[in-house]
Amino acid sequence: MAIAILYREELLEYDFGPGHPFRGDRYEIFPRFLKERLPEDDNYHFVKADPATEEDLLTICSKEYIQFSHDYYKAAYAGQLDHIKFGLYQSMDNMPFEKPGNIEEAARLIIGQAKLGCDLVQKGIYQKAVSIGGGMHHAKPSFGEGFCIYNDVAFAARYLINNYKLERVLILDTDAHAANGTYEYFYDDPRVLLIDLHQDPRTLYPGTGFAKDIGDGKGRGFKVNIPLPPNAGYDSYYRVFCEIVEPLVREFKPQMIIRNGGSDPHPDDGLTDLGLPVRGFHMIGQRVRQLADEVCQGKELDLIASGYNKGVLPYAWLALIAGLAGWNIEVEEPEPATRKFHKDPAYAETKLVEAEIKSNLRHYWKCFQLPNPAQL
Repeated sequence: MAIAILYREELLEYDFGPGHPFRGDRYEIFPRFLKERLPEDDNYHFVKADPATEEDLLTICSKEYIQFSHDYYKAAYAGQLDHIKFGLYQSMDNMPFEKPGNIEEAARLIIGQAKLGCDLVQKGIYQKAVSIGGGMHHAKPSFGEGFCIYNDVAFAARYLINNYKLERVLILDTDAHAANGTYEYFYDDPRVLLIDLHQDPRTLYPGTGFAKDIGDGKGRGFKVNIPLPPNAGYDSYYRVFCEIVEPLVREFKPQMIIRNGGSDPHPDDGLTDLGLPVRGFHMIGQRVRQLADEVCQGKELDLIASGYNKGVLPYAWLALIAGLAGWNIEVEEPEPATRKFHKDPAYAETKLVEAEIKSNLRHYWKCFQLPNPAQL
């Protein structure tokens, strides 16, 4: 069955300007790479979404924040860089350089793609949808940061709950950075199980997402942070999927899966220090597909944007999507690969992280409870 790939050229406007790490050309690189490697045919269909409405944005953001973001980035696009009040609504990494794209309009399109992706899957038009440019997981209700303006991950989960009355939604975040914005939206909500794999927050922005952070109130135990040590590679990711992710998902039984994250766990990313090879991205996509088929009739929305090495990005993105879609296509490691992947140097430390997570969650999930000695 073909999957939907949500994309339109206006995504190139999500560009903070020359010299900034986040440029819009990433959204041009991947569709071209995909078409060269695999014909559209029955494999995938490109689908265009409309930008989000004001009403859509108000489900996840304050009116004041939306107004400021719209006005500021519109002025910046016109060449008027006025930074008054910027720090009240946006972090410095969201400040555009000279000649940025029409960032806020593109951010609305990313929300629109998440909305359409949810509709396509829930209405049975497609079993799976991929939003190119999605996964803006650092954005908060009234503050943008980490190159993120509006949080489409949070929007998708709320939209599924509000419009389709879903009671259990899984967000699986495999971006190298912790999903601090998404966590803030749902920290006390038991309807959303957030499982967040990321680099140890002591070593990487945003400095949140420790194993002890498991949510609060009714949502306690439904927020699962998996802080992986620097250099964690294939073996570490495979282990935490087998030992943490999959048991939790099977017990939670989500009605739909939202996965977000791009190529930044790759060792050559440039902004991060993880060690996941291209075959590891395929493994993630494959295991997400298998979980979706097992627990929620294959229903899955994929949001993919991150990655700061443009030579690695299309290979890792394609490997992820190929695993998710079940395409019979081999995606090689881009050359030159600067590290060897024969051994995972962080595997022993990852096992310690795993033990800590299971201990923290033992009172909330049967799959992590210690066996009764009387039953041994």
